[in-house]
Amino acid sequence: MARTPDLVDRFSDRLARLALVRPRTMEELPVHIDRRRIYVLPTGFGLFLALMLLAMVLGGLNYNNNPALLLAFVTIAVAHNSLVQAHLTLSGLRLVALHAEPVFAGQGLAVRAAFEATGLRRRPGLELLAGDVEAFLDLAPGERAEVTLVLPTRQRGWFDPGRLRLSTIRPLGLARAWTWLKPRTRLLVYPCPETGQVPLPEHGGDSTSRRTRQHGEQPHHLREYRPGDALKQVAWKPSARAERLLVREYEASAPRELDLDWDTLHGMAHEARIRRIARWVVDAERQGHRYRLRLPVGVLGPGRGPDHRHACLRALALMPHG
Repeated sequence: MARTPDLVDRFSDRLARLALVRPRTMEELPVHIDRRRIYVLPTGFGLFLALMLLAMVLGGLNYNNNPALLLAFVTIAVAHNSLVQAHLTLSGLRLVALHAEPVFAGQGLAVRAAFEATGLRRRPGLELLAGDVEAFLDLAPGERAEVTLVLPTRQRGWFDPGRLRLSTIRPLGLARAWTWLKPRTRLLVYPCPETGQVPLPEHGGDSTSRRTRQHGEQPHHLREYRPGDALKQVAWKPSARAERLLVREYEASAPRELDLDWDTLHGMAHEARIRRIARWVVDAERQGHRYRLRLPVGVLGPGRGPDHRHACLRALALMPHG
């Protein structure tokens, strides 16, 4: 969910631009968080408490009030300990994975970050922030947990989630301890398909794809049984002779084999071509057609299925910008 940055957030963002702030470059996973890369600043409530304690100390010294001074110094000790505890909550954490399933441009990219807690310390109230989107998690000693950030996407290609901030204000909310994370990862965003009704192109020249055969009573051939085949398709007598399950493969309508050719759209703008072909890929896959993708960078297919669909959309996403 989105959040409104406070004074500490704005200051930490400015601090992150300094060359001495870690990390300076992209990091390979897993990323280990140690004490040298953790920063601590008081929150608004912490600043208010500091001013109040200062007034108590000055008043106690002015009026020689020992109970007031004792209360002030005990409270200062507790506040100082909360700063140390906030620092230790982050120290020893590890970012072990950062991944996301590809989505189409304009959709929210669900980025999943997996953290692991080393040592015997509980890690409550952790906040992971990317841009204006944040998520929360708690970690038990030795536990590994995953948190999801849904980030907006605007264009196709490789998506950079930017610098991530892991922070906490536990245990008392007096200070925010945080660290910056810059994992080296590649997240893919597919091109946004063209909207509206877009007819598929005509099938290619393969003679096997031109014929449409009707589902008949006679089997075309026998094949090995596969999980999910209906029992009524099992050829029991041939199976008994062969001592293994055989299934009748009936002639059915042969799926169309399509050519999704970049050059056939020569009258369209560069990005419009990509969006049109992305729509063709999605529709051809949904309708069960085999298809071949012809791009200036090469040819993919023919084929169908999730792997072929991903390969085609990936090639379109990584096309050079027009």
